Amino acid sequence: MNPVADIIMHDFQEKLDKTLEKVKEHLTAIRAGRANIGMLDSVFVDYYGTPTPLKQAANLSTIDAQTICIEPWDKSIMKMIEKGITSSNLGLTPSNDGIKMLIKIPTLTADRRKEYVKMAKTQSEDGKVAIRNLRKDTNNKLRKAQKDGDITEDELKSYEDNVQKRTDNYIKKIDDNLAVKEKDINTL
Repeated sequence: MNPVADIIMHDFQEKLDKTLEKVKEHLTAIRAGRANIGMLDSVFVDYYGTPTPLKQAANLSTIDAQTICIEPWDKSIMKMIEKGITSSNLGLTPSNDGIKMLIKIPTLTADRRKEYVKMAKTQSEDGKVAIRNLRKDTNNKLRKAQKDGDITEDELKSYEDNVQKRTDNYIKKIDDNLAVKEKDINTL
């Protein structure tokens, strides 16, 4: 156990976790042809002059595989919610009955599915590049620590092996998430 290297490795682990979470968030935001309240995470509502995330102004749920239900806590903001959804460029059109709003999710065309799979692959690849950059930065920090005499050459080799194992593990996790998302997009 080396305090300098342990700090470097702890920092590396935190950044790996954040990168994986970011990739998961991006993949969740990609439509899969079925209702998912995560699709509305980017929607903001003008709530008495303050831009507020939709999920903080209403109860969101899915009724079935094709329908999202929005029940605002304050019925007076129905028009604002409708405006927020239409202006969010998600291609969704809510229907409003005065008490709740329903959004029918249209089924995806084959071309649209291919486009979404391509988007998911791009997001995943960006995440893998970020992880490889973290590996490079961490190895550089470890080499500097060895050069400064904080860790031995044997410790450096051991830590670099550990960095590579963690890198491979997180890249596999990203690939697994991509595979799940691809299946989700291509499932009719």
